Amino acid sequence: MTTEIMPFSAESARRAADILRGGGIVGIPTETVYGLAADARSEAAVRSIFAAKGRPQDNPLIVHISNMEMLPPLVREIPPVALALAERFWGGPLTMIFPKSPVIPDATSGGLDTVAVRMPSSEAARAIIDACGFPLAAPSANLSGKPSPTCARHVFDDMDGKIPLIIDGGECSVGVESTVVCFRGGKIHILRPGGITAEMLAPFGEVEVDRAVTAQPAPDERVLSPGMKYKHYSPKADVSIVDAHGERFEQYCRAAAEKAVGKKLLALGAGVSESGIFMDYGSDPAVQAQRLFGLLRYADDVGADIVLVEMPSAVGIGLAVYNRLLRAAGFKVVGV
Repeated sequence: MTTEIMPFSAESARRAADILRGGGIVGIPTETVYGLAADARSEAAVRSIFAAKGRPQDNPLIVHISNMEMLPPLVREIPPVALALAERFWGGPLTMIFPKSPVIPDATSGGLDTVAVRMPSSEAARAIIDACGFPLAAPSANLSGKPSPTCARHVFDDMDGKIPLIIDGGECSVGVESTVVCFRGGKIHILRPGGITAEMLAPFGEVEVDRAVTAQPAPDERVLSPGMKYKHYSPKADVSIVDAHGERFEQYCRAAAEKAVGKKLLALGAGVSESGIFMDYGSDPAVQAQRLFGLLRYADDVGADIVLVEMPSAVGIGLAVYNRLLRAAGFKVVGV
């Protein structure tokens, strides 16, 4: 199969829709990361996503819609708080979990009786959904376990020969996957942090963060959200988070590089000068979110064996950065 990249336009959106209506899969841009899209209602189409990604089939997918009229047929119930959150944050990087309707096959929901739904703010994503006229299941458009793609080239690197078309919508503005919430016990329960932070959700009710956001679930534990269970977002290199900052972080990394004889070490620091082993992944958590996956992919490009990352803040969108790094590192945190 030849994989084509087309810039986003009305014409390329129609081309994508033709493929999707025929049961195919397409790489599409969103504001969070690029998605690997298929008809969310089709068991066969969704299974082709799992095949292309090499993704475990008990990992639920997020269904993407372009307007509120598309939501009721997909779900059995919409809590009032969900409507309030949709009014404030849709389109945007917020996914909400609902009891699913029979429209959603088990392949899409990972065998759960719930479905995760979001409405992207990306003009390109919504135009493609509109051109289809049906909701799209769209996990990140990378090989399972690798860093998520934040530009069309990342998708091509992973999916060349596996899918017919990638729509190029430029760099993703958020850079990490959406916040995922469910509603239980009268609370807004964060299953995966993202661009919509706990602080932003707080005016709408009591917010709690699932323990699996910063702790490793048991191997046999069934999870409610993508990215909670399996090792994710990881380059080929061995990744560790270093709980040190500034000069202490830099000293630790230099010492580690001296000990790593015959191995290439890359250090991602917050606001460091880019020289030698060091790359700057930003001092602002929002910038870190935008740069993180691209830098983890860069580690593969330069053949890094070891990646050390300065511990991010776990506040605001920094919690999303920390969550992704924990999974990329297999929960390895080095205390200094």
